[in-house]
Amino acid sequence: MKKLTLISLLLIAIPVASFGQGLDFGIKAGLNFSNLTDASNLDNRTGFVGGIFAGAKLSEKVGIQGDLLYSEQGADFDIGEFDLDYIIVPVVLKYYPVKRFNIHLGPQFGFLINDNTTIVIDEIVQDFKVNDFDFAGVLGVGFDLPFGIRLEGRYIFGLTEVPSSTYFNNSRNQTFSLLAGISLL
Repeated sequence: MKKLTLISLLLIAIPVASFGQGLDFGIKAGLNFSNLTDASNLDNRTGFVGGIFAGAKLSEKVGIQGDLLYSEQGADFDIGEFDLDYIIVPVVLKYYPVKRFNIHLGPQFGFLINDNTTIVIDEIVQDFKVNDFDFAGVLGVGFDLPFGIRLEGRYIFGLTEVPSSTYFNNSRNQTFSLLAGISLL
């Protein structure tokens, strides 16, 4: 896992070091509204997401950005707990159709750091295994406001199965994120 984290950090650092003009580095935080696909009787889990971002403008219309974020995900339901905490590393390509507004798309790498996954059926508590790695896609929009303020909305769609349980058949993470940040450069 340490090797994957190092590789992820390099994916962020290389584009930033290569393109000195338009350098962007800062902090961001917001809310996640997450759930699992193909599972019934689940409600959205609202959780925190926050960390750092780094990016660079490659041209007038195109940029790249990588984040290193702590992300609370999972789902809420009546018969148990399904709380998942990740370190996520999204790397997105940004397209600016007009000044200050971008559409972004790219992969996200998630590393599970904590899970609370139990189901209670007839007073029997069953804990189940969750995959340690989550690969997802990111699709979002962003606004670069004056004074370095950044606003983003993202839809993150899981591409790998999360739990290994018959109760959750072929379920993947699905998250909507609303984030605000500030550029420190």
